[in-house]
Amino acid sequence: MPDTGSGRPTLDVLVVEGRPVESARRIEPDPGEIELATLYAHPDPAGGRQTWVRANMISTLDGAATGAGGVSGGINGDADYRVFRVLRALADVVLVGAGTVRAERYTPLSVPDGLADLRAASGRAPAIELAIVTRSGDLPEQITDVAQHPAGTVPPIVLTTSVGAARLTGYPADRVVVTGEDSVDLQAALDALTDRGLVRVLAEGGPSLLGDLADGDHLDELCLTTSPLVVGGPAPRIVTSGSYLGKGGAPARLVQILHSGGSLLARWALRADPVPAHPASGSAHR
Repeated sequence: MPDTGSGRPTLDVLVVEGRPVESARRIEPDPGEIELATLYAHPDPAGGRQTWVRANMISTLDGAATGAGGVSGGINGDADYRVFRVLRALADVVLVGAGTVRAERYTPLSVPDGLADLRAASGRAPAIELAIVTRSGDLPEQITDVAQHPAGTVPPIVLTTSVGAARLTGYPADRVVVTGEDSVDLQAALDALTDRGLVRVLAEGGPSLLGDLADGDHLDELCLTTSPLVVGGPAPRIVTSGSYLGKGGAPARLVQILHSGGSLLARWALRADPVPAHPASGSAHR
């Protein structure tokens, strides 16, 4: 059934290009999401880097990345989902850790309903790639059994170790990339994605993967929804690591903020360089 946009909330635009808007501006529900896609256009790589890695996460007011059920679905809402769909449609590849694949029950990705034309106009390939980071190669059956994959999708790329690759017997060999012996080398993983023309990377977690990406200086921006909830409990933060990152350097810069129903949807630049201008359509990096 075509996506009519019904049930999707209007979004108030509060900040654009780092500055508060001077007059009221709202983004009404739109099946094609053209205006929202303009605000969230995925930049081409810049500053001599081969990829542009954008993370998309959600957190409660008290810093929890999940609800009581251990998944992000317990704390998100319609406004977050509206932006989530657009971010996926604009990415070459979604990067996710194996733990999140298991917890959130990922399957190979389909283009969000109604956004195929938007994706094509942005110069993206018809299919959204999914890339999974796993040291052990321990992946659920809905990933490893290609016969279960939804129609129109492609088997995920598995970024793994020599040990992990040995465990993936029967999985398409051309979709397995060994990036290290005992641990996944994220720079090698991103290089492998670049070699496949997948330079606009959307990282969806989990917190450990984001911690490794941040520690390795691979993150370019963060799209962070703050949910108007307080949940307490032992939930992780959106970024976790064994020790403080201690990178110092320039603080994140606010690019934009949207609002709906108490949820704040912010976009943060994590580098000192300006967010590069993005073409209206197409790209040499396709």
